[in-house]
Amino acid sequence: MQVVSGPYGRQRVHFEAPPAQQIDTEMNRFLDWANGSTSEPPLVKAGLAHLWFVTIHPFDDGNGRIARAVGDLFLARADGSPQRFYSMSAQIQRDRKAYYEIFERTQKQSMDVTGWLRWFLQTLHRAIDQAQHTVDRVLTKTRFRQRWATASLNARQVKLVNALFEGFDGKLTSGKWAIIAKCSADKALRDISDLVERGILRKSDGGGRSTSYVLSDRSEESRTASAATNSRVPS
Repeated sequence: MQVVSGPYGRQRVHFEAPPAQQIDTEMNRFLDWANGSTSEPPLVKAGLAHLWFVTIHPFDDGNGRIARAVGDLFLARADGSPQRFYSMSAQIQRDRKAYYEIFERTQKQSMDVTGWLRWFLQTLHRAIDQAQHTVDRVLTKTRFRQRWATASLNARQVKLVNALFEGFDGKLTSGKWAIIAKCSADKALRDISDLVERGILRKSDGGGRSTSYVLSDRSEESRTASAATNSRVPS
């Protein structure tokens, strides 16, 4: 089995699996190693298991997805816990271009898998970092809603706050909000001014021709969360 790209006559072989008659032998070797007690550190074994399985390529389709699941299984074993708050598979999907590149380089070179393991562990670091940022965002949003649970907001203001939490594209101005909320410019400005007076919004630090606004609580807590994350995660 080969992974090939390019027009006929000028195909490029990205990967070639072992011959079909060797698959059973190779899978038995892999399973003995995977389920046995070996000397590799747990995180290194997770990276090797992922690479080894996808190299054997025992199925016509779905080998990459199963390899990512195998890697996640070994990471769960390394954690010693059935609960994990990060997803290596999701991070690999976000970095899939680099994933295919390092996999192809590793396959075409010697048996030295140092480059692959370095990439795997760096990707694991990014997955954990991504999970930390996600947790920080959820906690910030929860604290914000708890603080303002009793605030009486109109439907447009609720929509505005939710839009800011979900990641507003660009800077929020009264003009933009009038277009999104389908209301007059005066009504949009009154909505925003009311939220500023309550302390829910504040004017952004950046200057410019138009005044823009951000969530006051979210801005302050994001800086605190970011500082905490940086102190927890080594560079």
